[in-house]
Amino acid sequence: MSLHELESTRDRSSTSSDEREYASRYSDLDKKRLWALVGSAISQLPIWGFAMSYGVLQEYYFDHWTLKGGRQLTGIIGTTSNGVMYLSMPLLFALFTKRWARYRQTAAICGALIACASFILSSRSQHVWHLIATQGVLAALGCALIYSPLTLSLGEWFNTENRICNRAVAYGIVLSTKNIVGSVCPFIFRGLLDLHGFRTALVIWAAIMIGTAILSISMIQTPQSSLIPSTPRGRKIPWQFLRHKTFWIYSIATLLQSAGYGIPQTYLSEYARNVSALSPTFSTLLLTLINIPGICSSTFFGFLSDNKHFHLSAPAVTAISALSSALAAFLFWGMAAHGGIALLILFALTFGFFASAYSATWGGVMNDMEQDAVRRNEAVDSGVLYGLLNGARGIGYVSGGLISVPLIKAGSTTSIGGYGYGTTYGPLIVFTGLSLAFGGWGLAFSPKWKTLFHLRW
Repeated sequence: MSLHELESTRDRSSTSSDEREYASRYSDLDKKRLWALVGSAISQLPIWGFAMSYGVLQEYYFDHWTLKGGRQLTGIIGTTSNGVMYLSMPLLFALFTKRWARYRQTAAICGALIACASFILSSRSQHVWHLIATQGVLAALGCALIYSPLTLSLGEWFNTENRICNRAVAYGIVLSTKNIVGSVCPFIFRGLLDLHGFRTALVIWAAIMIGTAILSISMIQTPQSSLIPSTPRGRKIPWQFLRHKTFWIYSIATLLQSAGYGIPQTYLSEYARNVSALSPTFSTLLLTLINIPGICSSTFFGFLSDNKHFHLSAPAVTAISALSSALAAFLFWGMAAHGGIALLILFALTFGFFASAYSATWGGVMNDMEQDAVRRNEAVDSGVLYGLLNGARGIGYVSGGLISVPLIKAGSTTSIGGYGYGTTYGPLIVFTGLSLAFGGWGLAFSPKWKTLFHLRW
């Protein structure tokens, strides 16, 4: 064999070895991505299980009140819990996106311990403010500490091209599992409350929460790219996007949509019992019916937000979700009279399908803002963007919770028509529909209506 042939054989062997090494490394990264996706899906149970089932607990507190203080104050616990979680996310996302990336798993474990301790303390409550402090504030902070670092890692794992799915679809899949949690957990809490009362039920939930939280945290590794030491300049977060209207349009839309989104989850079961004269079991079923459609719609809207075949602009996708859920509130909830079971079921299903998917549109929203930054030759941190959108959601939740109390009082003294509009909940229904509709206002700021729908086959 000639020298040239020997060198050629050696080159082919070296190339083949490099290809095998690359394929092995690529396969290993995909396995880590898949574990991150599965772990994020499991984490939805400890993070959102309580918050998405609070309507059941509120009903139980109202019917079996043994604590000191006004029972009507329990109505703010659910919205406070969601608000505290979302409002803390901008800070937590900013902290763990770069400088403290290596502490993500440690922070998540600490969050799980805080939430677990909060539920145990809550089981010993003697006054209504004990419930507000432990369930509405401390447990929410603990869950936010789980959510923020794990979601950052998920977004980074799927921010690059891979053989599993893109970032928007990954977010959609995780949000779908969140809706599975929202469909199942109300029945879990109903069973625990009926069998054991709220004190023992909270202790059992604390055990479930800590077990599933530790399992999910162990499955999600922080991407190596986030752990590589960088210069102090590289660790700084770029904030230039705050000067541009694109960010504020989407943030205000998210705030307005969220102000109405949390209200049916808090008051629909109470409405079903007090106005439609339905049983506690059926009122719990309505909460489940809100979440079941979101199992499919979150993944579907994530796909709509970012795919290579049929592409809708981000304003169009958010408007579909917002306007459709607003119509459901006006037409179905507002028209439901005494014994109007069919309309309440129809409202729960349509509202759940479109409103639950609103967060799944954020993948497309983030792509839109990232492209805007590229056009301006500016840097942008997608993790910080996601955290700030969650912060806007939190402001909306808190605002909706605070506004709902005087709206209920106003409804008890005035009437604005028949059906649901003429009940105590009438002003609340109108506010819900209007705030949901404004969640799609980004459509009005699109520079050219003809570019909202563009096909790429």
